[in-house]
Amino acid sequence: MKFFSEFKWIILFYLLFMLAWAGYSKWQEMTRPVAQSAPAVIFDIPKGSSFLTIAQELETRGLIRSKEVFYVLAWYKKELSALKAGEYKLSPAMSPEEILEILVSGKVVRHLITIPEGYNMFEIARLLDRGALVQASTFLKVCTDWDFLRKNRIQADSAEGYLFPESYYLSKSSSAREIVSTFILQFWKVWKDNGFDKRVSEIGSTVHEVVTLASIVELEAAVQEEKPLIASVFWNRLKKGIPLQADPTVKYGVLIERKIKKKRLTWKDLRKSTPYNTYTLKGLPKGPVCNPGLESLRAVLYPKKTEYLFFVSKGNGRHYFSKTLKEHNRAVNKYIRHR
Repeated sequence: MKFFSEFKWIILFYLLFMLAWAGYSKWQEMTRPVAQSAPAVIFDIPKGSSFLTIAQELETRGLIRSKEVFYVLAWYKKELSALKAGEYKLSPAMSPEEILEILVSGKVVRHLITIPEGYNMFEIARLLDRGALVQASTFLKVCTDWDFLRKNRIQADSAEGYLFPESYYLSKSSSAREIVSTFILQFWKVWKDNGFDKRVSEIGSTVHEVVTLASIVELEAAVQEEKPLIASVFWNRLKKGIPLQADPTVKYGVLIERKIKKKRLTWKDLRKSTPYNTYTLKGLPKGPVCNPGLESLRAVLYPKKTEYLFFVSKGNGRHYFSKTLKEHNRAVNKYIRHR
């Protein structure tokens, strides 16, 4: 009887061992990559997604073998609530543990977006919307949020002029506030790195005045080397109390008031009084009319010393500069009316 009793325990031990071995083998199988080699795919985790929803989607997409095993793995690592929203590059050739590490790390896919010099905030909003990074309306709402602007050192009604034109890597999980903050922080970085605060004090101006004038120079100049000359014309007119008469300001006023982007202005547009129409008001417009780049800011802060009061396009991207109205009219007749 003793022999049979001992044999029973041996059988039980063997069965338990086999069961444990089977469980271990199954675990090993379920934690292996789905494939030996496979291209990466984009996997998106929307904000507010539960772990179970994410695990189910991973299994459905063929990125893991078992959502249950993935759950146990995350539970063991105490990372059930550590997954971060965003887009990720994942491959079926990754193990569940590797996938978990990526989703916890927050190493999301970043999209390259380039803001051209001279784009206004409406054009930037459309650019971001087309890239599915943020809705245009949401972006513009942040750009005109008074409290948000003050926290970002902007003493104006909008972020126009301070959305620095540059190339950025943005993630789709970023909020509109985070994106706008990124653009504004880059503006202040460029401003500081170039010592512009000191220069503003030297010329007795303000940041907002410089950015506003730089935005006009940005849209008037087609070639970089003419920017300091065009800036000198506007500074000279401001000092003499002569209206700037800059078409880009009128176009921006129409855009703000009527939500229309005009390529050609009419006499009615030029006579229409708006806070941006520099034909009907003296001095600078209410604010920037686009987002100027570094060279336009530099041109306004370090303009050429000239006596020019006028300039007219030659039709080849360059301008003819004049000191008197008589000379300017001759240039207009030569380059505009004759053409």
